[in-house]
Amino acid sequence: MIKKWLFNGTNFFTQKQNSIISAAVVLMFTVLASRILGLVRDRLLSSTFFGGQEWQLDVYFAAFRIPDMIFQLLVMGALSAAFIPVFSSSLKHKIEEAWEITNGCINLASLVFIIFSVVVYIFAKPLSNLIAPEFNEQKIVLMVSLTRIMLLSQFFFIISNFFTGILQSNQRFLLPAIAPVLYNIGIIFGIIFLAPVYGIYGPVYGVVIGAFLHLIVQYPLVKKLGYHYKFVLGINLKGVRKIIKLMLPRTLGLGVNQIEYTFAVFLATGMAAGSLSIFYFSQHLQALPVGLFGLTFGQAALPMLSQEGENAEKSEKFKNLFSASLKQIFYFALPASVLLLVLRVPLVRIVFGAKEFPWEATLLTAKVVAAFSLSVVAQAAIQLLVRAFYAIQDTKTPLFIASLSVIINVFFSWFLVTQINLGVVGLGLAISLASLVQFLVLFFVLHQKVQCFNLFSL
Repeated sequence: MIKKWLFNGTNFFTQKQNSIISAAVVLMFTVLASRILGLVRDRLLSSTFFGGQEWQLDVYFAAFRIPDMIFQLLVMGALSAAFIPVFSSSLKHKIEEAWEITNGCINLASLVFIIFSVVVYIFAKPLSNLIAPEFNEQKIVLMVSLTRIMLLSQFFFIISNFFTGILQSNQRFLLPAIAPVLYNIGIIFGIIFLAPVYGIYGPVYGVVIGAFLHLIVQYPLVKKLGYHYKFVLGINLKGVRKIIKLMLPRTLGLGVNQIEYTFAVFLATGMAAGSLSIFYFSQHLQALPVGLFGLTFGQAALPMLSQEGENAEKSEKFKNLFSASLKQIFYFALPASVLLLVLRVPLVRIVFGAKEFPWEATLLTAKVVAAFSLSVVAQAAIQLLVRAFYAIQDTKTPLFIASLSVIINVFFSWFLVTQINLGVVGLGLAISLASLVQFLVLFFVLHQKVQCFNLFSL
Protein backbone atom coordinates (compact mmCIF):
# COMPACT_ATOMS: atom_id res chain seq x y z
CA MET A 1 0.00 0.00 0.00
CA ILE A 2 2.76 2.42 1.00
CA LYS A 3 4.79 1.39 -2.05
CA LYS A 4 1.81 2.08 -4.33
CA TRP A 5 1.22 5.44 -2.66
CA LEU A 6 4.86 6.41 -3.15
CA PHE A 7 4.72 5.32 -6.80
CA ASN A 8 1.59 7.38 -7.44
CA GLY A 9 3.16 10.37 -5.69
CA THR A 10 6.30 10.12 -7.79
CA ASN A 11 4.25 9.68 -10.96
CA PHE A 12 2.28 12.83 -10.13
CA PHE A 13 5.48 14.90 -10.18
CA THR A 14 6.92 13.29 -13.33
CA GLN A 15 3.86 12.71 -15.52
CA LYS A 16 3.49 14.30 -18.94
CA GLN A 17 1.08 17.17 -19.64
CA ASN A 18 -0.33 16.57 -23.12
CA SER A 19 -2.26 19.80 -23.73
CA ILE A 20 -1.67 23.50 -23.29
CA ILE A 21 -4.61 23.76 -20.87
CA SER A 22 -3.38 20.93 -18.61
CA ALA A 23 0.16 22.30 -18.69
CA ALA A 24 -1.07 25.83 -18.00
CA VAL A 25 -3.19 24.68 -15.05
CA VAL A 26 -0.18 22.93 -13.51
CA LEU A 27 1.90 26.04 -14.07
CA MET A 28 -0.81 28.33 -12.71
CA PHE A 29 -0.99 26.58 -9.35
CA THR A 30 2.77 26.41 -8.93
CA VAL A 31 3.36 29.95 -10.22
CA LEU A 32 0.65 31.14 -7.81
CA ALA A 33 2.44 29.39 -4.95
CA SER A 34 5.77 30.85 -6.04
CA ARG A 35 4.44 34.40 -6.44
CA ILE A 36 2.61 34.26 -3.09
CA LEU A 37 5.83 33.13 -1.44
CA GLY A 38 7.54 35.97 -3.30
CA LEU A 39 5.13 38.43 -1.71
CA VAL A 40 5.72 36.81 1.69
CA ARG A 41 9.45 37.27 1.02
CA ASP A 42 8.89 40.96 0.21
CA ARG A 43 6.79 41.48 3.34
CA LEU A 44 9.56 39.95 5.44
CA LEU A 45 12.10 42.19 3.71
CA SER A 46 9.98 45.30 4.34
CA SER A 47 9.34 44.39 7.98
CA THR A 48 13.00 43.57 8.59
CA PHE A 49 14.71 46.48 6.84
CA PHE A 50 12.17 49.34 6.69
CA GLY A 51 12.12 51.63 9.69
CA GLY A 52 15.69 52.88 9.44
CA GLN A 53 17.47 50.40 7.17
CA GLU A 54 15.68 51.15 3.88
CA TRP A 55 18.97 52.10 2.26
CA GLN A 56 20.30 48.56 2.77
CA LEU A 57 17.25 47.14 1.02
CA ASP A 58 17.78 49.55 -1.88
CA VAL A 59 21.37 48.29 -2.16
CA TYR A 60 20.13 44.68 -2.03
CA PHE A 61 17.86 45.23 -5.04
CA ALA A 62 20.51 47.23 -6.91
CA ALA A 63 23.05 44.42 -6.37
CA PHE A 64 20.86 42.04 -8.39
CA ARG A 65 21.32 44.15 -11.51
CA ILE A 66 24.71 42.99 -12.81
CA PRO A 67 24.48 39.23 -12.02
CA ASP A 68 20.91 39.10 -13.30
CA MET A 69 21.89 40.92 -16.48
CA ILE A 70 24.62 38.36 -17.25
CA PHE A 71 22.21 35.49 -16.65
CA GLN A 72 19.47 37.02 -18.78
CA LEU A 73 21.83 37.62 -21.69
CA LEU A 74 23.54 34.21 -21.58
CA VAL A 75 20.69 31.85 -20.76
CA MET A 76 17.26 33.38 -21.25
CA GLY A 77 18.12 34.33 -24.82
CA ALA A 78 19.19 30.79 -25.62
CA LEU A 79 16.48 29.01 -23.68
CA SER A 80 13.16 30.36 -24.89
CA ALA A 81 14.22 31.64 -28.30
CA ALA A 82 16.51 28.84 -29.43
CA PHE A 83 17.15 25.90 -27.13
CA ILE A 84 13.57 24.66 -26.62
CA PRO A 85 12.57 24.87 -30.33
CA VAL A 86 15.81 23.17 -31.52
CA PHE A 87 15.88 20.60 -28.70
CA SER A 88 12.18 19.77 -29.24
CA SER A 89 12.82 19.23 -32.94
CA SER A 90 15.84 16.99 -32.25
CA LEU A 91 13.86 14.88 -29.78
CA LYS A 92 11.51 13.86 -32.58
CA HIS A 93 14.34 12.53 -34.79
CA LYS A 94 17.73 12.09 -33.05
CA ILE A 95 17.54 11.69 -29.27
CA GLU A 96 21.29 11.17 -28.73
CA GLU A 97 22.05 14.29 -30.73
CA ALA A 98 19.56 16.20 -28.55
CA TRP A 99 21.59 15.28 -25.45
CA GLU A 100 24.82 16.27 -27.19
CA ILE A 101 23.27 19.64 -28.00
CA THR A 102 22.23 20.01 -24.35
CA ASN A 103 25.73 19.33 -23.01
CA GLY A 104 27.24 21.66 -25.59
CA CYS A 105 24.90 24.49 -24.61
CA ILE A 106 25.37 24.00 -20.85
CA ASN A 107 29.16 23.91 -21.15
CA LEU A 108 29.38 26.89 -23.49
CA ALA A 109 27.04 28.99 -21.33
CA SER A 110 28.90 28.02 -18.15
CA LEU A 111 32.30 28.81 -19.67
CA VAL A 112 31.21 32.23 -20.90
CA PHE A 113 29.50 32.95 -17.57
CA ILE A 114 32.68 32.14 -15.63
CA ILE A 115 34.67 34.53 -17.83
CA PHE A 116 32.12 37.32 -17.36
CA SER A 117 31.91 36.61 -13.62
CA VAL A 118 35.66 37.00 -13.17
CA VAL A 119 35.50 40.35 -14.97
CA VAL A 120 32.52 41.49 -12.87
CA TYR A 121 34.19 40.31 -9.64
CA ILE A 122 37.30 42.35 -10.41
CA PHE A 123 35.51 45.46 -11.68
CA ALA A 124 32.47 45.30 -9.38
CA LYS A 125 33.12 48.73 -7.84
CA PRO A 126 33.32 50.82 -11.04
CA LEU A 127 30.34 48.91 -12.45
CA SER A 128 28.34 49.62 -9.28
CA ASN A 129 29.25 53.31 -9.50
CA LEU A 130 28.04 53.32 -13.11
CA ILE A 131 24.67 51.74 -12.30
CA ALA A 132 24.03 53.58 -9.02
CA PRO A 133 25.83 56.92 -9.36
CA GLU A 134 23.90 58.54 -6.50
CA PHE A 135 24.92 55.91 -3.93
CA ASN A 136 27.46 57.12 -1.37
CA GLU A 137 30.68 55.22 -0.59
CA GLN A 138 29.07 53.12 2.16
CA LYS A 139 26.31 51.94 -0.17
CA ILE A 140 28.74 51.22 -3.03
CA VAL A 141 31.00 49.10 -0.79
CA LEU A 142 27.97 47.06 0.32
CA MET A 143 26.66 46.76 -3.24
CA VAL A 144 30.04 45.43 -4.44
CA SER A 145 30.09 42.77 -1.72
CA LEU A 146 26.49 41.64 -2.36
CA THR A 147 27.01 41.57 -6.13
CA ARG A 148 30.00 39.25 -5.82
CA ILE A 149 28.08 36.79 -3.65
CA MET A 150 25.09 36.78 -6.00
CA LEU A 151 27.27 35.68 -8.94
CA LEU A 152 27.31 32.15 -7.47
CA SER A 153 23.51 31.94 -7.53
CA GLN A 154 23.45 32.79 -11.24
CA PHE A 155 25.83 29.91 -12.00
CA PHE A 156 23.31 27.50 -10.45
CA PHE A 157 20.54 29.17 -12.45
CA ILE A 158 22.38 28.66 -15.75
CA ILE A 159 22.39 24.87 -15.37
CA SER A 160 18.96 24.80 -13.76
CA ASN A 161 17.26 26.70 -16.56
CA PHE A 162 18.62 24.32 -19.19
CA PHE A 163 17.12 21.52 -17.09
CA THR A 164 13.86 23.48 -17.20
CA GLY A 165 14.11 23.61 -21.00
CA ILE A 166 14.67 19.83 -21.17
CA LEU A 167 11.66 19.09 -18.97
CA GLN A 168 9.35 21.54 -20.73
CA SER A 169 10.37 20.15 -24.13
CA ASN A 170 9.35 16.73 -22.82
CA GLN A 171 6.06 18.29 -21.63
CA ARG A 172 6.91 17.87 -17.95
CA PHE A 173 5.93 21.19 -16.42
CA LEU A 174 5.38 20.49 -12.73
CA LEU A 175 8.94 20.21 -11.41
CA PRO A 176 10.20 23.24 -13.38
CA ALA A 177 7.30 25.19 -11.92
CA ILE A 178 8.06 23.98 -8.38
CA ALA A 179 11.69 25.13 -8.68
CA PRO A 180 10.89 28.88 -8.22
CA VAL A 181 8.87 27.96 -5.11
CA LEU A 182 12.00 26.44 -3.58
CA TYR A 183 14.02 29.48 -4.66
CA ASN A 184 11.72 31.77 -2.69
CA ILE A 185 11.80 29.38 0.27
CA GLY A 186 15.59 29.69 0.25
CA ILE A 187 15.40 33.50 0.42
CA ILE A 188 12.73 33.37 3.14
CA PHE A 189 15.00 31.04 5.12
CA GLY A 190 17.79 33.59 4.73
CA ILE A 191 15.59 36.46 5.95
CA ILE A 192 14.18 34.61 8.98
CA PHE A 193 17.20 32.66 10.19
CA LEU A 194 20.29 34.37 8.73
CA ALA A 195 19.34 38.08 8.68
CA PRO A 196 19.25 38.35 12.51
CA VAL A 197 22.92 37.29 12.51
CA TYR A 198 24.27 38.58 9.18
CA GLY A 199 21.95 41.52 8.45
CA ILE A 200 21.31 42.23 4.77
CA TYR A 201 23.75 39.41 3.90
CA GLY A 202 21.15 36.95 5.24
CA PRO A 203 18.72 37.20 2.30
CA VAL A 204 21.70 37.23 -0.11
CA TYR A 205 22.92 33.90 1.29
CA GLY A 206 19.29 32.79 0.96
CA VAL A 207 19.41 33.69 -2.75
CA VAL A 208 22.35 31.30 -3.23
CA ILE A 209 20.62 28.54 -1.24
CA GLY A 210 17.39 29.03 -3.21
CA ALA A 211 19.21 28.91 -6.56
CA PHE A 212 20.85 25.62 -5.58
CA LEU A 213 17.44 24.17 -4.62
CA HIS A 214 16.08 25.43 -7.98
CA LEU A 215 18.72 23.26 -9.67
CA ILE A 216 18.70 20.13 -7.55
CA VAL A 217 14.92 19.54 -7.56
CA GLN A 218 14.90 19.13 -11.36
CA TYR A 219 17.98 16.93 -11.76
CA PRO A 220 16.44 13.49 -10.91
CA LEU A 221 13.73 13.74 -13.59
CA VAL A 222 16.19 15.13 -16.16
CA LYS A 223 18.44 12.13 -15.51
CA LYS A 224 15.46 9.76 -15.71
CA LEU A 225 14.60 11.13 -19.16
CA GLY A 226 18.05 10.08 -20.39
CA TYR A 227 20.39 13.00 -19.76
CA HIS A 228 24.01 12.29 -18.77
CA TYR A 229 26.59 15.02 -18.40
CA LYS A 230 29.61 15.09 -20.73
CA PHE A 231 32.16 17.82 -21.16
CA VAL A 232 31.69 18.69 -24.81
CA LEU A 233 31.43 22.19 -26.25
CA GLY A 234 29.59 20.90 -29.32
CA ILE A 235 30.50 23.88 -31.48
CA ASN A 236 30.67 21.58 -34.50
CA LEU A 237 27.14 20.31 -33.91
CA LYS A 238 24.61 21.75 -36.33
CA GLY A 239 22.05 22.12 -33.53
CA VAL A 240 24.39 24.12 -31.29
CA ARG A 241 25.34 26.44 -34.15
CA LYS A 242 21.65 26.90 -34.95
CA ILE A 243 20.92 27.78 -31.31
CA ILE A 244 23.73 30.35 -31.27
CA LYS A 245 22.41 31.86 -34.50
CA LEU A 246 18.84 32.01 -33.20
CA MET A 247 19.76 33.29 -29.75
CA LEU A 248 21.83 36.27 -30.91
CA PRO A 249 18.81 38.48 -31.78
CA ARG A 250 17.05 37.35 -28.60
CA THR A 251 20.17 38.10 -26.54
CA LEU A 252 20.35 41.56 -28.09
CA GLY A 253 16.65 41.98 -27.35
CA LEU A 254 17.15 41.03 -23.71
CA GLY A 255 20.14 43.33 -23.58
CA VAL A 256 17.90 46.11 -24.80
CA ASN A 257 15.28 45.15 -22.18
CA GLN A 258 17.92 45.22 -19.45
CA ILE A 259 18.48 48.87 -20.29
CA GLU A 260 14.95 49.57 -19.00
CA TYR A 261 15.56 48.23 -15.51
CA THR A 262 19.14 49.45 -15.31
CA PHE A 263 17.93 52.95 -16.19
CA ALA A 264 15.17 52.62 -13.57
CA VAL A 265 17.81 51.77 -10.94
CA PHE A 266 19.94 54.65 -12.24
CA LEU A 267 17.08 57.11 -11.66
CA ALA A 268 15.75 55.56 -8.44
CA THR A 269 19.10 55.70 -6.64
CA GLY A 270 18.81 59.49 -6.72
CA MET A 271 15.41 59.45 -4.99
CA ALA A 272 14.57 59.19 -1.29
CA ALA A 273 15.72 56.10 0.59
CA GLY A 274 13.32 53.22 0.01
CA SER A 275 12.20 54.37 -3.45
CA LEU A 276 14.01 51.58 -5.29
CA SER A 277 12.56 49.01 -2.88
CA ILE A 278 9.05 50.41 -3.43
CA PHE A 279 9.57 50.18 -7.20
CA TYR A 280 10.47 46.48 -6.93
CA PHE A 281 7.71 45.72 -4.39
CA SER A 282 5.14 47.23 -6.79
CA GLN A 283 6.57 45.35 -9.74
CA HIS A 284 6.44 42.06 -7.82
CA LEU A 285 2.77 42.64 -6.95
CA GLN A 286 1.95 43.31 -10.60
CA ALA A 287 4.04 40.29 -11.63
CA LEU A 288 1.56 37.98 -9.87
CA PRO A 289 -1.21 38.20 -12.53
CA VAL A 290 1.34 38.58 -15.36
CA GLY A 291 3.12 35.41 -14.31
CA LEU A 292 -0.05 33.56 -13.42
CA PHE A 293 -1.87 34.17 -16.69
CA GLY A 294 0.83 35.23 -19.17
CA LEU A 295 3.94 33.27 -18.31
CA THR A 296 2.05 30.04 -17.66
CA PHE A 297 0.27 30.00 -21.03
CA GLY A 298 3.41 31.20 -22.80
CA GLN A 299 5.60 28.47 -21.32
CA ALA A 300 2.96 25.79 -21.82
CA ALA A 301 2.37 26.78 -25.44
CA LEU A 302 5.98 27.11 -26.63
CA PRO A 303 6.90 23.40 -26.98
CA MET A 304 3.61 22.60 -28.73
CA LEU A 305 3.75 25.67 -30.99
CA SER A 306 7.38 24.81 -31.82
CA GLN A 307 6.34 21.41 -33.15
CA GLU A 308 4.08 23.15 -35.68
CA GLY A 309 6.23 26.24 -36.17
CA GLU A 310 7.96 25.23 -39.41
CA ASN A 311 4.65 25.38 -41.30
CA ALA A 312 2.82 27.88 -39.12
CA GLU A 313 1.19 29.72 -42.03
CA LYS A 314 -0.51 26.52 -43.20
CA SER A 315 -0.91 24.79 -39.85
CA GLU A 316 -4.43 25.09 -38.47
CA LYS A 317 -3.20 23.43 -35.28
CA PHE A 318 -0.67 26.24 -34.72
CA LYS A 319 -3.30 28.91 -35.32
CA ASN A 320 -5.86 27.23 -33.07
CA LEU A 321 -3.35 26.66 -30.26
CA PHE A 322 -2.17 30.26 -30.38
CA SER A 323 -5.62 31.82 -30.68
CA ALA A 324 -7.05 29.75 -27.82
CA SER A 325 -4.10 30.59 -25.57
CA LEU A 326 -4.36 34.32 -26.27
CA LYS A 327 -8.08 34.34 -25.53
CA GLN A 328 -7.48 32.57 -22.22
CA ILE A 329 -4.88 35.18 -21.27
CA PHE A 330 -7.33 38.00 -22.02
CA TYR A 331 -10.09 36.21 -20.11
CA PHE A 332 -8.04 36.00 -16.91
CA ALA A 333 -5.68 38.98 -17.10
CA LEU A 334 -8.26 41.71 -17.80
CA PRO A 335 -10.30 41.28 -14.58
CA ALA A 336 -7.04 40.79 -12.65
CA SER A 337 -5.76 44.18 -13.84
CA VAL A 338 -9.03 45.87 -12.84
CA LEU A 339 -8.91 44.29 -9.37
CA LEU A 340 -5.29 45.33 -8.94
CA LEU A 341 -6.17 48.92 -9.84
CA VAL A 342 -9.31 49.17 -7.70
CA LEU A 343 -7.97 47.33 -4.63
CA ARG A 344 -4.40 48.62 -4.78
CA VAL A 345 -4.32 50.27 -1.32
CA PRO A 346 -5.78 47.36 0.70
CA LEU A 347 -3.67 44.90 -1.30
CA VAL A 348 -0.48 46.81 -0.59
CA ARG A 349 -1.40 47.14 3.07
CA ILE A 350 -2.19 43.42 3.38
CA VAL A 351 0.95 42.30 1.57
CA PHE A 352 3.55 44.79 2.83
CA GLY A 353 1.81 46.50 5.73
CA ALA A 354 4.02 45.47 8.63
CA LYS A 355 4.27 48.01 11.44
CA GLU A 356 7.74 48.95 10.19
CA PHE A 357 6.28 49.80 6.76
CA PRO A 358 4.89 53.36 7.20
CA TRP A 359 1.56 54.58 5.84
CA GLU A 360 3.33 57.02 3.51
CA ALA A 361 5.22 54.10 1.95
CA THR A 362 1.92 52.22 1.58
CA LEU A 363 0.31 55.09 -0.33
CA LEU A 364 3.35 55.57 -2.57
CA THR A 365 3.54 51.85 -3.32
CA ALA A 366 -0.19 51.84 -4.17
CA LYS A 367 0.34 54.67 -6.67
CA VAL A 368 3.15 52.74 -8.38
CA VAL A 369 0.98 49.59 -8.42
CA ALA A 370 -1.78 51.61 -10.12
CA ALA A 371 0.71 52.67 -12.79
CA PHE A 372 1.85 49.08 -13.32
CA SER A 373 -1.72 47.73 -13.39
CA LEU A 374 -2.40 49.58 -16.66
CA SER A 375 -0.18 47.12 -18.53
CA VAL A 376 -1.06 43.79 -16.87
CA VAL A 377 -2.97 42.55 -19.94
CA ALA A 378 -0.30 43.77 -22.34
CA GLN A 379 2.58 42.23 -20.41
CA ALA A 380 0.73 38.93 -20.00
CA ALA A 381 -0.05 38.73 -23.73
CA ILE A 382 3.55 39.63 -24.64
CA GLN A 383 4.69 36.42 -22.92
CA LEU A 384 2.75 34.40 -25.51
CA LEU A 385 3.27 36.65 -28.52
CA VAL A 386 7.06 36.63 -28.23
CA ARG A 387 7.11 32.84 -27.86
CA ALA A 388 4.93 32.49 -30.95
CA PHE A 389 7.66 34.27 -32.92
CA TYR A 390 10.26 31.92 -31.41
CA ALA A 391 8.15 28.92 -32.37
CA ILE A 392 8.34 29.97 -36.03
CA GLN A 393 12.08 30.56 -35.44
CA ASP A 394 11.84 34.31 -35.96
CA THR A 395 13.91 35.97 -33.25
CA LYS A 396 14.70 39.19 -35.11
CA THR A 397 11.21 40.71 -35.18
CA PRO A 398 10.78 40.64 -31.36
CA LEU A 399 14.23 42.25 -31.08
CA PHE A 400 13.27 45.23 -33.25
CA ILE A 401 9.96 45.65 -31.45
CA ALA A 402 11.62 45.35 -28.02
CA SER A 403 14.12 48.02 -29.07
CA LEU A 404 11.26 50.38 -29.92
CA SER A 405 9.67 49.63 -26.54
CA VAL A 406 12.89 50.39 -24.67
CA ILE A 407 13.37 53.71 -26.46
CA ILE A 408 9.84 54.69 -25.42
CA ASN A 409 10.45 53.49 -21.86
CA VAL A 410 13.74 55.32 -21.39
CA PHE A 411 12.37 58.56 -22.81
CA PHE A 412 9.21 58.55 -20.68
CA SER A 413 11.14 57.44 -17.57
CA TRP A 414 13.45 60.43 -17.98
CA PHE A 415 10.60 62.81 -18.85
CA LEU A 416 8.18 61.74 -16.10
CA VAL A 417 10.83 61.56 -13.38
CA THR A 418 13.01 64.57 -14.15
CA GLN A 419 10.62 66.94 -15.95
CA ILE A 420 7.20 66.17 -14.41
CA ASN A 421 8.68 65.14 -11.03
CA LEU A 422 6.51 62.05 -10.63
CA GLY A 423 9.32 60.20 -8.90
CA VAL A 424 9.05 56.42 -8.67
CA VAL A 425 5.45 56.56 -10.00
CA GLY A 426 6.88 57.86 -13.27
CA LEU A 427 9.00 54.72 -13.63
CA GLY A 428 5.89 52.54 -13.40
CA LEU A 429 3.96 54.67 -15.90
CA ALA A 430 6.84 54.58 -18.38
CA ILE A 431 7.03 50.79 -18.25
CA SER A 432 3.26 50.52 -18.78
CA LEU A 433 3.28 52.86 -21.79
CA ALA A 434 6.16 50.99 -23.40
CA SER A 435 4.52 47.60 -22.74
CA LEU A 436 1.26 48.69 -24.37
CA VAL A 437 3.10 49.79 -27.51
CA GLN A 438 5.13 46.56 -27.58
CA PHE A 439 1.98 44.44 -27.27
CA LEU A 440 0.14 46.24 -30.07
CA VAL A 441 3.04 46.06 -32.51
CA LEU A 442 3.77 42.37 -31.75
CA PHE A 443 0.08 41.58 -32.13
CA PHE A 444 -0.34 43.09 -35.58
CA VAL A 445 3.05 41.99 -36.96
CA LEU A 446 2.41 38.36 -35.97
CA HIS A 447 -1.04 38.55 -37.53
CA GLN A 448 0.52 39.77 -40.78
CA LYS A 449 3.01 36.89 -40.75
CA VAL A 450 0.78 33.96 -39.80
CA GLN A 451 -2.86 35.12 -39.98
CA CYS A 452 -3.30 33.17 -36.76
CA PHE A 453 -6.49 34.72 -35.43
CA ASN A 454 -9.63 36.56 -36.36
CA LEU A 455 -9.16 40.05 -34.97
CA PHE A 456 -12.88 40.54 -34.50
CA SER A 457 -13.35 37.25 -32.63
CA LEU A 458 -11.09 38.44 -29.83
